[in-house]
Amino acid sequence: MDILDDILSTLNLKGVLYFRTDFSGAWATTVPELPGAARFHLVVQGTCHVTFRSGASVTLRPGDLVLIPGGREHIIADKPGRPAPPLQTVLEDVGYDGAGVLAIGDGDENASTQMVCGHFSFRDGADHALLRALPDYVMTTASDRAKAPLLDETLRLIARRIFAPEPGSTAAVKRLSESIYVELLRIGAVHSPAMAAILSALQDPQIGKALNTMHAAPDRPWTVESLAAEVAMSRSRFADRFRDLMGMSPMAYLSEWRLQKALALLDEPRFSVSQVAVQSGYQSPAAFTRAFAAKFGTSPTEYRRHTA
Repeated sequence: MDILDDILSTLNLKGVLYFRTDFSGAWATTVPELPGAARFHLVVQGTCHVTFRSGASVTLRPGDLVLIPGGREHIIADKPGRPAPPLQTVLEDVGYDGAGVLAIGDGDENASTQMVCGHFSFRDGADHALLRALPDYVMTTASDRAKAPLLDETLRLIARRIFAPEPGSTAAVKRLSESIYVELLRIGAVHSPAMAAILSALQDPQIGKALNTMHAAPDRPWTVESLAAEVAMSRSRFADRFRDLMGMSPMAYLSEWRLQKALALLDEPRFSVSQVAVQSGYQSPAAFTRAFAAKFGTSPTEYRRHTA
């Protein structure tokens, strides 16, 4: 099993393109918070300055991309310090209806900043140690892309597709953007020791095998002892090694993962709540409902009704 693929599939990773831009002259806007998502901006032409609520800032040049996990509010501008009205105000002022290019300014192509802007979304309630370990932002530059040919080729293809008025271009960009998320996770590990440890855990011969075992059969009555036996480690050594890499105990991880699998299964109407409970590793529907409500603040039945 590809554990990373299982994680992102279960969390329902989706790429969403919200516009391509053509900004010229003096421009700036405040991009609002979007909980549970990860926004991205890819610069194709020109320069974009991104300022975060913390006060940190980065400058994007052609080919650079920034990923902002957690949907955190930020400002994008041609120069730092400009007044930055809310994005919604900017969209209303220019009459943007969501189709085509978001154009601001006098349309001088030689002076414009052209970008591809979008976000990655996840299922409501999606949670994982990997997402929590992401730094405030992940930026990839030309030098990063030179070390990652697959990422470089994908970003180039995204740029070509979005600026080519061909049927299916937007759909292609959405799918291509999903493939770059994994590469951005690897880049983010350089700036996040917690993320580096988790990615190391996925490849660790023993901890990786234990994670694979839990992901392949979350419904089995695993214990620390049985998981340690699966990977030929002592109980204490396994528990310590798992915590060092994943930042939590094996049982805490398993409990979290079972609830994430339950969320995914609840989206499948062919499974009853009782069946979801069994497939997620709970001994009874009542135990499942208690654990689910404690995590998400609602019952499985109410969650399904709300998301149906």
